[in-house]
Amino acid sequence: METVTKDEFYIRYEEYLQRVIDGAIFVYPTDTIYGLGCNAMHSQAVKKLKEIKGRPSKMPFSIIAPSKEWVIENCDMDEKIQEWLDQLPGPITLILNLKNKNCVCQEVLGDNGTIGIRIPKHWIRGFVRQMGVPIVTTSVNESGKRPMMSPDEIESSIKPKVNFLIDEGALNGNPSKIVHLEGEKPMFQERKK
Repeated sequence: METVTKDEFYIRYEEYLQRVIDGAIFVYPTDTIYGLGCNAMHSQAVKKLKEIKGRPSKMPFSIIAPSKEWVIENCDMDEKIQEWLDQLPGPITLILNLKNKNCVCQEVLGDNGTIGIRIPKHWIRGFVRQMGVPIVTTSVNESGKRPMMSPDEIESSIKPKVNFLIDEGALNGNPSKIVHLEGEKPMFQERKK
């Protein structure tokens, strides 16, 4: 696994952008905790990510959306959802109904036609915006284990399966708050640390 600082990442920005588009699995900082991700349109990369996580094939992933415009274009919207979307960027994951099932590969989705949307209050969102496609966002751990808060904590079982890690030091955040907006009323779900 290649480790780069934020400065090193920016020096070779175009190279890393292309690597993610082409299917690289990478670890990146956010406004909450470190994320493990890949291009959400790249079927083989998402399958590999599920294997790394030890995640059941039917369990969906959340994504970092390239923009609010992308969310409006690809998800069912109403006034209630727009109010929550206006609160982004921030440490919130919005669970929305998809109207365009082709905006991510099928391996990202569960059976119920919803998707978790994040737009972090962090420089990584500019990277995703520049890519123009969403990236998968999930905690850096095997399913059921504690999320990684520092690059030093990455599990030895995950390291050889990741192409690169962007090291921003230890993060003090908590996993994002989940807001279910696929029903009539918002429902809140706190993630486990």
